[in-house]
Amino acid sequence: MSKVLLVEDDPRLAELVQSYLIQHGFLVEVQGNGLEVAAHCQRFQPDLIILDLMLPGLDGYGVCRQIRPGFHGPILMLTARQSDIDQVLGLELGADDYVIKPVEPRVLLARIHALLRRRHSTEPGQTHELSFGQLQLKRRAREAFLAGERVDLTSYEFDLLWMLAVHAGQTVRREEIHQQVIGRPYDGLDRTVDVRVSHLRKKLADNTETPYRIKTVWGKGYLFVADAWSA
Repeated sequence: MSKVLLVEDDPRLAELVQSYLIQHGFLVEVQGNGLEVAAHCQRFQPDLIILDLMLPGLDGYGVCRQIRPGFHGPILMLTARQSDIDQVLGLELGADDYVIKPVEPRVLLARIHALLRRRHSTEPGQTHELSFGQLQLKRRAREAFLAGERVDLTSYEFDLLWMLAVHAGQTVRREEIHQQVIGRPYDGLDRTVDVRVSHLRKKLADNTETPYRIKTVWGKGYLFVADAWSA
């Protein structure tokens, strides 16, 4: 049974979401104060966090910034804010996905299942380790190492890096990344993948101005350069 921590200060909405998720087999606890989330997370050890932005004590951005270094599960932002800036900022701080309120319960459930499925996905017969010079990827442990040092990646970032690395030397189209990693079709406007790639470049010591490890192929997608990981 997967555990979900629902961070929402609206009692009525929290009760509805909690009840719906419990009906679908989840163990759900609710926290309504941003300042209490880190301690609650430490105690409850959730598999996934649903995080509202507008919270008393500490807003969702602050909560995400506070817990992300120690919480490696998916964070799904649930918010009434619809601006691209708000959504991109949430992704920049480490959220894995976002849903705009009001949201259909079935849509929320589908997003949760997609996030958890990606976290646990390893199929028999697949390659579980990849190595490119100083970069090593371990899919079972969902770990990345650069020059012997562990790189702290979110669930989405690891999945994206793995997908690019598996197709090293090939252009991976943005549409394919959206479908396989994000779990929904690309609408031509969503910047989720761009934000993820930007994060990866910074964490993997790529040149953010002129990338040479993960290149942008304009109008198409991204290219993982296999021989760009030597010392």
